[in-house]
Amino acid sequence: MLAFFKWLGQAGSAAEGAALGVAAVACRVDARCTVPPACIGVLADAGGRTRRVAAGARMEASADELAFCFHPGPYVIDVQPYALAPELGLRLHVAVDAPDPRVPQQRFDLFLCSEGGASLSHERLRGLAEEALRGELEQGNLELPPCTTLAEWHAFRARLNQLLYTRFGLSVDDCVPTDLGAQVDYADLLRSRAHGAVLAPPKPQAPAVPSQEELAATDADALRRLFLELPRITHGLRQASMAGDAAQFRHHQSLLQRLDRLGLEAGTMPSLAWATPDRALEPAQQWRRARHSKRAARALDEAWALLARLNLADGAARPTLLDDADRIVANLEHDVVARRAVRAGEVSS
Repeated sequence: MLAFFKWLGQAGSAAEGAALGVAAVACRVDARCTVPPACIGVLADAGGRTRRVAAGARMEASADELAFCFHPGPYVIDVQPYALAPELGLRLHVAVDAPDPRVPQQRFDLFLCSEGGASLSHERLRGLAEEALRGELEQGNLELPPCTTLAEWHAFRARLNQLLYTRFGLSVDDCVPTDLGAQVDYADLLRSRAHGAVLAPPKPQAPAVPSQEELAATDADALRRLFLELPRITHGLRQASMAGDAAQFRHHQSLLQRLDRLGLEAGTMPSLAWATPDRALEPAQQWRRARHSKRAARALDEAWALLARLNLADGAARPTLLDDADRIVANLEHDVVARRAVRAGEVSS
């Protein structure tokens, strides 16, 4: 399973380690280094199991483990909930959540070894948080109406807190509206909108096939996420109690069985470059495989957001959420089957 870590990149430099808590939130480090002050070390093996190392202690990684260091924060990040209103922002004060002794693995540790890469910058974390918030607002799962009342604001805060904790392992210490107008180039924004309105619609063109290196990196990133995150998503859904309704219970059990099968499929995916052990896969089919891998990774983002809603939902809302889970699992199943197919004709696209 070491192949799942192939595209995580090289260990960070000493300069990157010194910037932890400022420009960088986390970075890969040498497997035998000492954890810097005020930071926390994380060792991750090829199966996604992690263990923490305290500040000042020496990393003692085994042959199949990768070493990370992160600074727990707090961090201040400005996010834009609405793309069409870039001046409206939220200023979040976030920190990596304190260890929960009730769980075998901390959520941020999983996020780090699954999506962290060689370095997790402050700006990248901001972008991921903004993307998660916008996705929930666009789907109507979060509401932030104009002239928000105090009760609506508290409800929004509770759901945002749960979303960032479930998706990234971050706790939100504070969240206040902020004016981001000074950061927006309105002239450039209006020029781009006018330019887009005047120009005739471009003629459809076949998408350019990325390089082999780009395809391999995209595919490996998505497969690593599927392999590491599907078991945790399955565990999170299993914790959602469906007692009291036989139909809901059966639906719940069916979803768990389908997720278990998806986990098995993700752990036995064929190589991107080969149709069979003795026959290479043509570039266009490799592009198709990587595209389905990327779609499956986006479905994982939806699954984490769904778990956040399940954690706050009452019994009356659970049937609707299970229907949403059914849709997400169906999308995952489609893309996983399409990723395994040798040709597009073997599965509907």
